Amino acid sequence: MANLNVFPASFYGEPGVLGMLANGISAFLVLLQNFNTARTGITPVGVENILAGVHLILIGGICQLVAGLLSFRKYDHLSGTAFIGYAALWGSYGATRIYDGVATGAVTTTMQAQHDTMNNMSTNLMSNLSLINTTSVLPLLESAAISGLVPYILLSFLLAFCSATVNYIMPFVFGAITLTLIFEAAALVANSWALVVAGILELLILIFAIYGSAALLVKGLTQRLALKGFGTPLFNVLLLGTPNSASAQSIGQEKKKNTKYAEPMALGSFCDTVSSFIFAFYCFGYVTSFALGVAWVSIISAAQLFATYYAHLRQDCYHTTKFGLHATYWLIKAWEEFVASVLIEDANDVSSGREAMVGDWFFVAAALVLCVGSLNTDCLELSHNMLFLLLTISSVPQIPLQGYYVFFGVACSLFTAASLYGTFSRLINTIAEKSLIPVGPQLVSTDQLKRILSCGRSDRRDPGESPQNDQIADALFYISNGVAALSALHAKSTSTNSSFLHLTVPWVLISGAVIQGYVSQVQVRGGGRFGSVIPFFYAVVWATWTWFRFAGLLIQLSPMEAPGFTAGAIAFLVINGFLMLIASYRNLVLLFLTTIMEVVLVCFLLSTLRQLPYELEIAMLVIFSIICIYGALASLVNCIFTQRILPMGPALLKDQKKKEEKPQFPCPVAESRLTSGLLKITKLLDEGGVCGIPTDTVYALAASCKNPQAIEKIYNIKDRPAEKPICICISSVEQLLAAKPPFSPLLWEFMRNVYPGGISCIVSKGDWLYKLGVGAAYDRVGTKDSIMIRVPDHTVTGNLCELTGPLAITSANPSGEPDSTHHSMVLSRLGHKIQGVLCDGDSNEVVASTVVNCLKIDEGTIGIVREGCVPAVRVQQIFERVKSLMV
Repeated sequence: MANLNVFPASFYGEPGVLGMLANGISAFLVLLQNFNTARTGITPVGVENILAGVHLILIGGICQLVAGLLSFRKYDHLSGTAFIGYAALWGSYGATRIYDGVATGAVTTTMQAQHDTMNNMSTNLMSNLSLINTTSVLPLLESAAISGLVPYILLSFLLAFCSATVNYIMPFVFGAITLTLIFEAAALVANSWALVVAGILELLILIFAIYGSAALLVKGLTQRLALKGFGTPLFNVLLLGTPNSASAQSIGQEKKKNTKYAEPMALGSFCDTVSSFIFAFYCFGYVTSFALGVAWVSIISAAQLFATYYAHLRQDCYHTTKFGLHATYWLIKAWEEFVASVLIEDANDVSSGREAMVGDWFFVAAALVLCVGSLNTDCLELSHNMLFLLLTISSVPQIPLQGYYVFFGVACSLFTAASLYGTFSRLINTIAEKSLIPVGPQLVSTDQLKRILSCGRSDRRDPGESPQNDQIADALFYISNGVAALSALHAKSTSTNSSFLHLTVPWVLISGAVIQGYVSQVQVRGGGRFGSVIPFFYAVVWATWTWFRFAGLLIQLSPMEAPGFTAGAIAFLVINGFLMLIASYRNLVLLFLTTIMEVVLVCFLLSTLRQLPYELEIAMLVIFSIICIYGALASLVNCIFTQRILPMGPALLKDQKKKEEKPQFPCPVAESRLTSGLLKITKLLDEGGVCGIPTDTVYALAASCKNPQAIEKIYNIKDRPAEKPICICISSVEQLLAAKPPFSPLLWEFMRNVYPGGISCIVSKGDWLYKLGVGAAYDRVGTKDSIMIRVPDHTVTGNLCELTGPLAITSANPSGEPDSTHHSMVLSRLGHKIQGVLCDGDSNEVVASTVVNCLKIDEGTIGIVREGCVPAVRVQQIFERVKSLMV
């Protein structure tokens, strides 16, 4: 039996090493400054602070961000959330140091200049002037930094608690970070003793981080858990709550099958908590300027965009839209408040400028779209969306200024509380893979919501209309355009209002250019034809619009520069004409959008010629926004339910593919979504053929156990060594029960907990295999005494096994080469040797199943023969839970 602590070489890469070292080194940098300040009483200023800030951003921010991104790719929910969250913390703290260094450096420079020109002034007067200049900077810095540190303290405490369910090194690292943040905040308003305590805690962070990193490195080098700390949690969440987690996942939107990446829901709520708390602090008057707050909110919003990105990789259009919308909202509001508090300052000017702005109303409509999309989810998700709706309403600029910040502050406080609870519940429930922290029941069933949205129409499913990867971000594309269009709307009378122009710049530029540029990149990742062309072009359009129509008026562009914009507007018109042709291949909504954009661009051209009809532009921008809100709703709903609930209109132009251009395959192929395709492969297998089939992990070669000679073919096809056994694949545990194998109650219970799924169990052979249907293939599968059994969590594979009986399967790749993750890989590498391929597109995983040796399970032990898509630690946790239930 394999040693339980052994890990395969392909899993040596451990981003936790980088993440913990980044935390430790960042804490060490702050420690040096804290001890020096406590010893000398001199606060670091100028270049010293700037350099410290740069190092914090590079090490604690960027390096730890890389660790977080890699953790998401390793399906590590906790580390992915924690490392990206702490990357935002250290990045923000570094930005604070840089801001402090620049501000105090500017004060020092000013004082030196004044000293040189005013040598005859008294020393007492110069001292008073120095005090005035210094105190104008430090209180702002302290209050703004505290507003950012407090939410991180709360979230860091939650991360420390959650990490105790995984191992007992991270709780000490994250716990020390929590205490450090408390005393760092205290040091901003208290005495030097807080700096000393914070320094000691930062030293502990460094020690714990070094030990944890060493433990992970030794694990990789020795292939075993040589140092204590990993592999055993302080308490096991799998042993808590109900034993069956299926009910927790059955309600609402179906859990995505793509488990290549960790779930980003906790990270999205984490980012919402920080942003909303900073705004609440600001709205209640604890911070008088948003000069530093804009950096904190911008950094955490960038982290929220990573949550959007990984939701997109998981093909989760709902969270892609939600977190993208939230990040857009926080970025725009942060830069709006920065402009209002730093560039304009006068409250009356701010109020007059905001009265003419209407872009926030699109956020209200978009928040309603999210509420509709979450009606069939749990109460927590719907409540969170309703509080976001309240948040958008509270920030409508038409609210009188005296009540605006109070209303907005209260809404931010409520949203902070909901986001904090959401972070905790999503993270714990994701780690445990069951509902331990209550999130409430489903209010509306999926079928009811479908009937309501489709107005009682029958299911109008089109075979080729299910959302593709490049369509997952479509709702976010419509939202970013809608916000930009409605924000750009203004009357002729406001075109000379400098406050309005200042405040409008971030609204149009961030939503129309920055976020839409991000959407363009996401849709490139989707791989669809022309997927990124329209958002990329519109990002350029809105950036140019902002520069000419708003920023240009502020900086008073010379009339001599207008012809350049005129030429650009003509080029835009021509390019958008081609985009209208592209939209004709998609749907009517996109075609209408590009058509209205053509008229909007005509208005832009006329504005460069000083002939703008404002009424026409206003009408076109309003129509453009209405199309965007419908496009966002329809795209989101249709993508959530993977069918056409709300009509988008047919494509006016369709590809005409000539029959003679159909690719010639080296062997027969069949579509997995067609019953005829399944029957075709079944016939080939029954006739003794070897076929490539999809599973819940990677593609496999399959042969029917009714044809032992076909199993022998697999060895020749793969050049597989004869000593390597082949496993059998069945459709369900019930199929195994019918054969009545002499398994112990513990083994049966373990199988019920891991089947169906990406785990293969090695059990003892026996005559029961004949009852199962293995028949003459008894001696050609497994070893002399044992057999490995697979029950894939894949509808196609399960139905195929029902039709053919047990299948002998192995990975569909030449021995020693990487697994096949797409049917095209099977065709290109083995197509000329096999009799057929069942085509199912991308596989759900990039590695094969995890193989568990259950031969000694009755002795209380199992062995991990091969770690695959299911981590060894999780398998062990499931086994411990099963054992505890059997006692």
